[in-house]
Amino acid sequence: MEFTIKQVAERTQLPASTLRFYDRAGLMPLLKKTEYGTRKYSEMDICWLELVRCLRDSGMPLENIKAFMLLCLEGSSTSEQRKEMLQQHRQNIMKQMEMLNCSLDVIDYKLEHYNEIGIFHIDTK
Repeated sequence: MEFTIKQVAERTQLPASTLRFYDRAGLMPLLKKTEYGTRKYSEMDICWLELVRCLRDSGMPLENIKAFMLLCLEGSSTSEQRKEMLQQHRQNIMKQMEMLNCSLDVIDYKLEHYNEIGIFHIDTK
């Protein structure tokens, strides 16, 4: 079954402009097009998009996502490289989560004690 860009946008909650950008950026290397250039998405393309979105949403740079996708196309001979890329990305996510958790702790403390500490401000006098 094939899907239009509008159908894929609705299904993935990604704007059509983002879908076109991902295609132009080389992140959708298996995407088929009609003779007029109309994109025809398959179920596999949608799965691919979901992975791109996951990696992008978690902070992986587009150039790394593209490198990862190109390695995927090379098949099982690159599985170790892909695994290493994902492990490194996972470490980056864990560091981000630690920083966010520290920030959340400070904010929670401030909220819990808001009436006691008042509004944070800097005296300009």
